[in-house]
Amino acid sequence: MVASNQTMVTEFILQSFTENPQLQAFLFILLLLLFVMALVGNVLIIAAIHVSTGLHLPMYFFLANLAILDIICTSSVLPKVLQNLIAVKKTISYGGCINQMFFLSWSLSSELVLFTAMAYDRYIAICQPLHYSKMMSKTVCVVLAAFVWSIGWLNSATLTGLVLRLSFCGPNFIPHFFCEMPPILLLSCTPTYWIDIVTIMADMFVAGLNFFLTMVSYSFVIASIMKIRTREGKKRAFSTCSSHLTVVTLYYSTVLYTYIRQVLGTSGSLDKLVSLLYTVLTPTLNPLIYTLRNKDVKVALKKLFPFPPP
Repeated sequence: MVASNQTMVTEFILQSFTENPQLQAFLFILLLLLFVMALVGNVLIIAAIHVSTGLHLPMYFFLANLAILDIICTSSVLPKVLQNLIAVKKTISYGGCINQMFFLSWSLSSELVLFTAMAYDRYIAICQPLHYSKMMSKTVCVVLAAFVWSIGWLNSATLTGLVLRLSFCGPNFIPHFFCEMPPILLLSCTPTYWIDIVTIMADMFVAGLNFFLTMVSYSFVIASIMKIRTREGKKRAFSTCSSHLTVVTLYYSTVLYTYIRQVLGTSGSLDKLVSLLYTVLTPTLNPLIYTLRNKDVKVALKKLFPFPPP
C-alpha cells in the first residue's frame, strides 16, 4: 500500500449537472430550497422533541437521532454541490473529498442501523406491550443509540482509512456530483482488489443485514396488527409505525437500487440522480412525513410557535 502523503492528486474535478446556464440556475435554486427545508425541518423536529415532555419516549428519541443524521448527510454533500453549480472550476480538494466521503458514509450507514433500532422499538411496543417500559428503558435507548453511531463511525472510518492508503496520480475526474467510494476507487493508481472486497462485505453487513432485520421486525409487527379484532384497534396500532415504514421504504428503495446497479456494472445519469435522492430528498421529506402523519409531533411543533388568537 502507498501512504497518503505520497498522493500526487491534490484536487478532484466533479462532474457538472449541465452546461446550460439557465438549467444550472434552476437546479441551484431547487437544491438550495431543498437544503434549507431539510435543515429547518430536521432542526424543528429536534427542538419539538426536546421541549415537549410528551415526546420524551423511545420512538421520538430515535426520531431525533434520525434528524441529526439527516442534517449531517445533507450538509456533507449539498454545500459543495451548490458551490459547483455556480463555479467555473468544479473541483474539490483531496482533503475535502475524504471528509465528504467520511461524513456521508457515517450518516448513511448509521441511518441503516438506526432503522433497525426503530423497527425493534415498534416490535416491542406492539408485540410485547406489557414489557415495553422495561425492555425500552432510557438506559437501553441510550445504549442502542450509542451502538448505532458507533457502528456507523466504525464502518466509515474503516473504509475511509483504506482510501487514505491509496495513491492517486491521475486522472482526477470523478464522474459524480460528489465524492462516493466506488468512483473514487476507480481513480486509484494502486490495486484496490481487497478494498473492493471489504467494501462489498461492509455493504452486505450494514445494508443487507439491517434490511433483513428491519423486515423481520415488521413482519412480526404486521402479523400482530392483523390479529387485532377491531378496525379501530388495527388503525391505531398501524399509525404508530406507518411513518417509519414510509421512511424506510423510501430510503431503502434508493439505496438498494444504487448498490444493485453498481454490482451490475452500470453507471449512468439516472444512477447519479438516484444517489441524490437519498442524500437530498429523503432528509427533506423525513420531517414532513413524521409531521403530517403524527399528531403528537404536530402538537409539539405548534407549541414551538404559539400564535395568539385573532
